[in-house]
Amino acid sequence: MPYFIYRITERPIRMLEKIEQHDSYRTASARTKELRAEQDGAPAGLIRMIHAETELHAEDLLNQIREKEPGPGDD
Repeated sequence: MPYFIYRITERPIRMLEKIEQHDSYRTASARTKELRAEQDGAPAGLIRMIHAETELHAEDLLNQIREKEPGPGDD
């Protein structure tokens, strides 16, 4: 399964922009770190890497809202 790298922007609406696709974790991770460093604090969006079967599956996973896991003292 490939690794996809996306830029996610939240305004005015949530948008996913596929930047690259890699077959190995090592190259995808290194490239993700490079892209984050190139942003240099600019509000250009969040850079995320995701492991998925297809581009459509990757976008589905990125759009899912995950609930916050309970922490100590959360009853």
